[in-house]
Amino acid sequence: MKQSCWARLARLGLLAVCTCTWLVQGCGPGPGYGIRHRPRKLTAMHYKQSVPNFSENNLGASGRAEGKITRNSERFNELVCNYNPDVVFKDEENTNADRFMTKRCKDCLNRLAIAVMNQWPGVHLRVTEAWDEDGHHPADSLHYEGRAVDITTDDRKTEKYGLLAQLAVEAGFDWVHYESKHHVHCSVKADHSVAVEKGGCFPGWARVTVAGGGQKSLSSLAPGDRIMALSGTGRIVFSQVLLFLHRGQESRSTFLALETEDGHRLALTPHHLVFLAPRDKLHHSEYQAQFASRAKRGDYVLIHGAGGRVQPSRIISVSVEEGVGVYAPLTEDGTLFVDGVLASSYALVEDHRLAHWAFGPLRLLSSFTQLLWGESTETETACTKTRTRVLHKADRYMNSDILNSRGNLTVPLIMDIKEKHSLQRQVSGVHWYARLLYSFGRIFLDSKSFHP
Repeated sequence: MKQSCWARLARLGLLAVCTCTWLVQGCGPGPGYGIRHRPRKLTAMHYKQSVPNFSENNLGASGRAEGKITRNSERFNELVCNYNPDVVFKDEENTNADRFMTKRCKDCLNRLAIAVMNQWPGVHLRVTEAWDEDGHHPADSLHYEGRAVDITTDDRKTEKYGLLAQLAVEAGFDWVHYESKHHVHCSVKADHSVAVEKGGCFPGWARVTVAGGGQKSLSSLAPGDRIMALSGTGRIVFSQVLLFLHRGQESRSTFLALETEDGHRLALTPHHLVFLAPRDKLHHSEYQAQFASRAKRGDYVLIHGAGGRVQPSRIISVSVEEGVGVYAPLTEDGTLFVDGVLASSYALVEDHRLAHWAFGPLRLLSSFTQLLWGESTETETACTKTRTRVLHKADRYMNSDILNSRGNLTVPLIMDIKEKHSLQRQVSGVHWYARLLYSFGRIFLDSKSFHP
């Protein structure tokens, strides 16, 4: 008993040291997940270029039109009025129509207004067209739903519009088109769109390689499984699945399918991060975690190739498909190979290292949980049991003698009940920590400037 107590105290001490080290790395400029990165240099979009490289009404972009909204329709209540003083509204009709838009469009526009002022001090964002109630656009235009805006800068210097378009992409618009030398067109998904809320996931039928050489579909994966991933040092490892950032067996979503010249096919949602590099930059250091919606033919992804090595593979097609079932496993290393292609565990924020750092407390909490609950048995721990075995064992304990000689619950039972509860919380939905970070992120972006 004394040895067990001393062992636990020693492990707690080691955890405290590791925690301090992690906090130091997170706050300082040295190596680790807290490293301060230089701002990513933005590249101006080319005339007639669109991001993503689909048509606007494609499910991988802003989605289908849902019908005109008029002042007399019930759906008019879906629109909000934008009174941001940092945005110049042309409003040539003198009806305030250009100020009406969906909430998602308003949020993106306000973030873009801040970015414009940061990029060009003294210059403001200008909206030339937003909600259209007069029928000046094609029948399927998103202007009729308040989901599209045409923008310029208020100094009307056209040489800025390529960079303005890229700033709009960074601000979160779901489709940006540098369609005219006199303005940039931007649009968003509908506020109720499933794709907006779910962020990034993989389909349940996608497969990962587990320790031992076998494969599992994501729908059958469980916390505690170790799957193939890439470490921060560039080594292939088998990283433990800590939890699911999102798991929805019945959820329907839109996936982008990236097919490579080597026969690999990765399906993931548009706002999930995948490691991409243009054809002229194939060194590993040139690969950046970017939204899948940015992938295009000719770009390269990283795959698990022959001899167990990581190698580049060129994308030969990008297509869109719908499916049921969404899964987003979080690994210790924050990466995973899905159907042989390297992807990030994260979505929504286009910065893999920042996301990995932000989820550091959750990984630490997982380590602490294993420390407290993982030493009662050497052969089975809560982190290595599959979901089916845990639920079966917990039910068996419920129908047997579960008290020790002092009338207390036995440690194995507590472990099983704890894990059963944890797994039940992971049956469906977005993980609470991920939802919390997403909420804080939206508050931060809405209230603070971001520097391109």
